Amino acid sequence: MVDVVGGKALVTCGWEDIPHLDAKTKTELMAATPPHLRDARAHGKPSLGAGAIYPVALEDILCDPFAIPAYMPRAYALDVGWKRTACIWGAMDRSIDCLYLYTEHYRGQAEPSIHATAIKARGVWIPGCIDPAARGRSQDDGKQLIWDYRQLGLDIVTANNAVEAGIYDVWERLSTGRLKIFKTLQNAQAEYRLYRRNEKGAIVKEFDHLMDCMRYLCRMFNQIAKVQPAAGYSSGVSATSGDSRAGY
Repeated sequence: MVDVVGGKALVTCGWEDIPHLDAKTKTELMAATPPHLRDARAHGKPSLGAGAIYPVALEDILCDPFAIPAYMPRAYALDVGWKRTACIWGAMDRSIDCLYLYTEHYRGQAEPSIHATAIKARGVWIPGCIDPAARGRSQDDGKQLIWDYRQLGLDIVTANNAVEAGIYDVWERLSTGRLKIFKTLQNAQAEYRLYRRNEKGAIVKEFDHLMDCMRYLCRMFNQIAKVQPAAGYSSGVSATSGDSRAGY
Protein backbone atom coordinates (compact mmCIF):
# COMPACT_ATOMS: atom_id res chain seq x y z
CA MET A 1 0.00 0.00 0.00
CA VAL A 2 1.42 3.39 -1.04
CA ASP A 3 0.22 6.65 0.51
CA VAL A 4 -0.99 8.93 -2.28
CA VAL A 5 -2.52 11.90 -0.44
CA GLY A 6 -3.86 12.41 3.03
CA GLY A 7 -6.75 10.01 3.68
CA LYS A 8 -6.20 8.08 0.41
CA ALA A 9 -3.98 5.19 -0.62
CA LEU A 10 -3.15 3.19 -3.73
CA VAL A 11 -3.24 -0.61 -3.47
CA THR A 12 -1.93 -2.91 -6.20
CA CYS A 13 -2.75 -6.61 -6.13
CA GLY A 14 -2.67 -9.50 -8.58
CA TRP A 15 -3.08 -13.24 -8.43
CA GLU A 16 0.58 -13.61 -7.37
CA ASP A 17 -0.45 -11.92 -4.10
CA ILE A 18 -3.26 -14.40 -3.39
CA PRO A 19 -1.92 -17.16 -1.11
CA HIS A 20 -4.58 -19.81 -1.79
CA LEU A 21 -3.84 -20.01 -5.54
CA ASP A 22 -1.49 -22.88 -6.32
CA ALA A 23 1.13 -22.95 -9.08
CA LYS A 24 -1.09 -24.99 -11.42
CA THR A 25 -3.94 -22.47 -11.15
CA LYS A 26 -1.58 -19.56 -11.76
CA THR A 27 -0.19 -21.29 -14.85
CA GLU A 28 -3.71 -21.81 -16.19
CA LEU A 29 -4.61 -18.19 -15.49
CA MET A 30 -1.48 -17.00 -17.28
CA ALA A 31 -2.21 -19.15 -20.33
CA ALA A 32 -5.79 -17.81 -20.52
CA THR A 33 -4.75 -14.15 -20.22
CA PRO A 34 -3.73 -12.03 -23.23
CA PRO A 35 -0.02 -11.07 -23.13
CA HIS A 36 -0.67 -7.35 -22.67
CA LEU A 37 -2.83 -7.98 -19.58
CA ARG A 38 -0.59 -10.46 -17.75
CA ASP A 39 1.38 -7.93 -15.69
CA ALA A 40 -1.83 -6.20 -14.63
CA ARG A 41 -3.60 -9.38 -13.53
CA ALA A 42 -0.62 -11.22 -12.07
CA HIS A 43 1.14 -8.35 -10.30
CA GLY A 44 -1.33 -5.45 -10.27
CA LYS A 45 0.76 -3.30 -12.59
CA PRO A 46 -1.20 -0.68 -14.60
CA SER A 47 -2.11 -1.81 -18.11
CA LEU A 48 -3.63 -0.25 -21.19
CA GLY A 49 -5.97 -3.17 -21.78
CA ALA A 50 -7.43 -3.71 -25.24
CA GLY A 51 -6.15 -0.34 -26.47
CA ALA A 52 -2.52 -1.49 -26.70
CA ILE A 53 -1.29 -1.37 -30.30
CA TYR A 54 1.29 -4.11 -29.78
CA PRO A 55 -0.22 -6.63 -27.31
CA VAL A 56 3.05 -8.45 -26.78
CA ALA A 57 4.52 -8.43 -23.27
CA LEU A 58 7.53 -6.14 -23.06
CA GLU A 59 9.62 -8.76 -21.28
CA ASP A 60 9.20 -11.06 -24.29
CA ILE A 61 10.97 -8.62 -26.62
CA LEU A 62 13.72 -7.30 -24.33
CA CYS A 63 17.22 -8.74 -24.53
CA ASP A 64 20.55 -8.19 -22.82
CA PRO A 65 22.91 -5.80 -24.64
CA PHE A 66 25.68 -7.37 -26.67
CA ALA A 67 28.52 -6.10 -28.84
CA ILE A 68 27.13 -5.54 -32.35
CA PRO A 69 29.26 -7.60 -34.79
CA ALA A 70 30.78 -5.63 -37.65
CA TYR A 71 29.04 -7.81 -40.24
CA MET A 72 25.54 -6.82 -39.06
CA PRO A 73 24.07 -3.94 -41.14
CA ARG A 74 22.81 -0.92 -39.21
CA ALA A 75 20.49 2.04 -39.73
CA TYR A 76 18.54 4.55 -37.66
CA ALA A 77 15.23 6.40 -37.78
CA LEU A 78 14.72 10.00 -36.67
CA ASP A 79 11.56 11.77 -35.45
CA VAL A 80 12.00 15.52 -35.06
CA GLY A 81 10.23 18.06 -32.87
CA TRP A 82 11.16 21.00 -30.67
CA LYS A 83 9.61 19.50 -27.55
CA ARG A 84 11.15 16.10 -28.27
CA THR A 85 13.52 14.76 -30.90
CA ALA A 86 14.01 11.01 -30.88
CA CYS A 87 16.21 8.60 -32.75
CA ILE A 88 16.58 4.83 -32.56
CA TRP A 89 19.26 2.58 -34.07
CA GLY A 90 18.83 -0.97 -35.32
CA ALA A 91 21.15 -3.81 -36.36
CA MET A 92 20.04 -6.86 -38.30
CA ASP A 93 21.11 -10.47 -37.83
CA ARG A 94 20.48 -11.63 -41.38
CA SER A 95 20.85 -15.31 -40.48
CA ILE A 96 17.63 -15.23 -38.45
CA ASP A 97 16.08 -12.04 -39.89
CA CYS A 98 16.02 -10.44 -36.43
CA LEU A 99 16.21 -6.67 -35.96
CA TYR A 100 17.84 -5.50 -32.71
CA LEU A 101 17.14 -1.96 -31.47
CA TYR A 102 20.34 -1.22 -29.59
CA THR A 103 20.61 2.50 -28.73
CA GLU A 104 18.44 5.63 -28.62
CA HIS A 105 18.70 9.43 -28.58
CA TYR A 106 15.92 11.28 -26.74
CA ARG A 107 16.14 15.01 -26.13
CA GLY A 108 13.94 18.08 -26.30
CA GLN A 109 14.48 21.81 -26.91
CA ALA A 110 17.80 21.59 -28.72
CA GLU A 111 19.03 22.79 -32.10
CA PRO A 112 19.59 20.39 -35.03
CA SER A 113 23.36 20.70 -34.59
CA ILE A 114 23.07 19.22 -31.07
CA HIS A 115 21.04 16.26 -32.30
CA ALA A 116 23.31 15.74 -35.30
CA THR A 117 26.38 15.58 -33.06
CA ALA A 118 24.75 12.93 -30.87
CA ILE A 119 23.68 10.92 -33.93
CA LYS A 120 27.11 11.02 -35.57
CA ALA A 121 28.72 9.91 -32.31
CA ARG A 122 27.05 6.50 -32.79
CA GLY A 123 28.80 6.14 -36.15
CA VAL A 124 28.83 8.76 -38.87
CA TRP A 125 28.72 5.99 -41.50
CA ILE A 126 25.33 4.71 -40.32
CA PRO A 127 22.50 5.80 -42.66
CA GLY A 128 19.12 6.98 -41.42
CA CYS A 129 15.61 8.02 -42.35
CA ILE A 130 13.46 10.88 -41.07
CA ASP A 131 9.72 11.55 -40.90
CA PRO A 132 8.88 13.54 -44.06
CA ALA A 133 6.37 15.66 -42.13
CA ALA A 134 9.00 16.44 -39.46
CA ARG A 135 6.57 16.20 -36.54
CA GLY A 136 3.57 18.21 -37.69
CA ARG A 137 5.34 20.66 -39.99
CA SER A 138 4.45 21.09 -43.66
CA GLN A 139 6.12 18.88 -46.24
CA ASP A 140 8.14 21.87 -47.47
CA ASP A 141 9.43 22.52 -43.95
CA GLY A 142 10.24 18.84 -43.62
CA LYS A 143 12.31 18.91 -46.81
CA GLN A 144 14.20 21.95 -45.54
CA LEU A 145 14.90 20.19 -42.25
CA ILE A 146 16.19 17.11 -44.05
CA TRP A 147 18.50 19.39 -46.02
CA ASP A 148 19.72 20.99 -42.78
CA TYR A 149 20.58 17.61 -41.28
CA ARG A 150 22.38 16.56 -44.44
CA GLN A 151 24.44 19.75 -44.26
CA LEU A 152 25.34 18.75 -40.69
CA GLY A 153 26.81 15.50 -41.98
CA LEU A 154 23.99 12.97 -41.69
CA ASP A 155 23.38 10.34 -44.37
CA ILE A 156 19.60 10.57 -44.24
CA VAL A 157 16.58 10.00 -46.50
CA THR A 158 12.83 10.48 -46.20
CA ALA A 159 11.07 7.70 -44.30
CA ASN A 160 8.09 5.72 -45.53
CA ASN A 161 5.30 7.09 -43.33
CA ALA A 162 2.56 4.57 -44.15
CA VAL A 163 1.18 4.29 -40.62
CA GLU A 164 -0.94 1.14 -40.66
CA ALA A 165 1.43 -0.70 -42.98
CA GLY A 166 4.31 0.25 -40.70
CA ILE A 167 2.44 -0.93 -37.61
CA TYR A 168 1.76 -4.23 -39.36
CA ASP A 169 5.48 -4.62 -40.16
CA VAL A 170 6.38 -4.04 -36.50
CA TRP A 171 3.63 -6.35 -35.26
CA GLU A 172 4.70 -9.14 -37.62
CA ARG A 173 8.25 -8.97 -36.29
CA LEU A 174 7.14 -8.76 -32.67
CA SER A 175 4.75 -11.69 -32.93
CA THR A 176 7.39 -13.92 -34.52
CA GLY A 177 10.25 -12.96 -32.21
CA ARG A 178 12.18 -11.08 -34.93
CA LEU A 179 12.30 -7.69 -33.21
CA LYS A 180 14.26 -7.26 -29.98
CA ILE A 181 14.98 -4.21 -27.82
CA PHE A 182 18.07 -3.87 -25.65
CA LYS A 183 17.18 -3.57 -21.98
CA THR A 184 19.20 -0.33 -21.83
CA LEU A 185 16.65 1.55 -23.98
CA GLN A 186 14.58 3.01 -21.16
CA ASN A 187 12.68 5.60 -23.21
CA ALA A 188 11.68 3.07 -25.86
CA GLN A 189 10.35 0.77 -23.14
CA ALA A 190 8.35 3.59 -21.54
CA GLU A 191 6.76 4.53 -24.86
CA TYR A 192 6.04 0.92 -25.75
CA ARG A 193 3.97 0.49 -22.59
CA LEU A 194 1.82 3.52 -23.45
CA TYR A 195 1.48 3.16 -27.21
CA ARG A 196 -2.26 2.71 -27.76
CA ARG A 197 -5.43 3.48 -29.67
CA ASN A 198 -8.33 5.48 -28.24
CA GLU A 199 -11.93 4.28 -28.04
CA LYS A 200 -12.44 5.26 -31.69
CA GLY A 201 -9.48 3.21 -32.87
CA ALA A 202 -7.22 6.18 -33.59
CA ILE A 203 -3.60 6.15 -32.44
CA VAL A 204 -3.04 8.41 -29.44
CA LYS A 205 -0.45 10.88 -30.75
CA GLU A 206 1.46 11.64 -27.60
CA PHE A 207 4.61 10.15 -26.09
CA ASP A 208 5.12 8.12 -29.27
CA HIS A 209 8.32 9.52 -30.81
CA LEU A 210 10.39 6.35 -30.54
CA MET A 211 7.41 4.21 -31.54
CA ASP A 212 7.23 6.24 -34.75
CA CYS A 213 10.96 5.68 -35.20
CA MET A 214 10.53 1.94 -34.69
CA ARG A 215 7.84 1.91 -37.37
CA TYR A 216 10.00 3.87 -39.84
CA LEU A 217 12.96 1.60 -39.21
CA CYS A 218 11.02 -1.62 -39.80
CA ARG A 219 9.72 -0.21 -43.10
CA MET A 220 13.02 1.26 -44.31
CA PHE A 221 15.78 -0.92 -42.87
CA ASN A 222 16.39 -3.18 -45.85
CA GLN A 223 16.46 -0.18 -48.18
CA ILE A 224 19.00 1.94 -46.31
CA ALA A 225 21.05 -0.23 -43.92
CA LYS A 226 24.82 -0.52 -44.35
CA VAL A 227 27.55 -2.69 -42.93
CA GLN A 228 30.29 -0.99 -40.92
CA PRO A 229 33.19 0.07 -43.17
CA ALA A 230 36.49 -1.74 -42.89
CA ALA A 231 39.30 -0.39 -40.70
CA GLY A 232 40.91 2.69 -42.18
CA TYR A 233 37.62 4.30 -43.27
CA SER A 234 37.75 8.06 -42.71
CA SER A 235 35.07 10.75 -42.96
CA GLY A 236 35.89 13.09 -40.11
CA VAL A 237 34.41 10.89 -37.38
CA SER A 238 35.72 7.47 -36.40
CA ALA A 239 33.76 4.56 -37.85
CA THR A 240 34.59 2.50 -34.79
CA SER A 241 32.17 2.64 -31.88
CA GLY A 242 33.55 3.73 -28.53
CA ASP A 243 31.07 1.57 -26.61
CA SER A 244 30.11 -1.49 -28.61
CA ARG A 245 27.29 -2.42 -26.26
CA ALA A 246 25.54 0.94 -26.59
CA GLY A 247 26.59 1.52 -30.18
CA TYR A 248 28.76 4.58 -29.70
